Amino acid sequence: MKRKNERTLALIFKHPVSGNIKWTDMMALFRELGAVIEEREGSRISVFIFNRVHVFHRSHPSPNTNKGVVTTIRKFLEENGVRP
Repeated sequence: MKRKNERTLALIFKHPVSGNIKWTDMMALFRELGAVIEEREGSRISVFIFNRVHVFHRSHPSPNTNKGVVTTIRKFLEENGVRP
């Protein structure tokens, strides 16, 4: 795994939850894990990974992912055996 993606993964699992993770870094991590990402209506993003589809809401206008989405992504990754 690329070093940048390792840092992003560590930030996702950091306590307290970080609100400073860039959305583009989050998507780069998903791609490295083998995800196919599709833009949906509005600010929704479909992530096809681990034989599942998960829809996330991209934060805007800020480039950073909000804490609620980070928590959801952390739980999603944990359920599929991904940890730093």
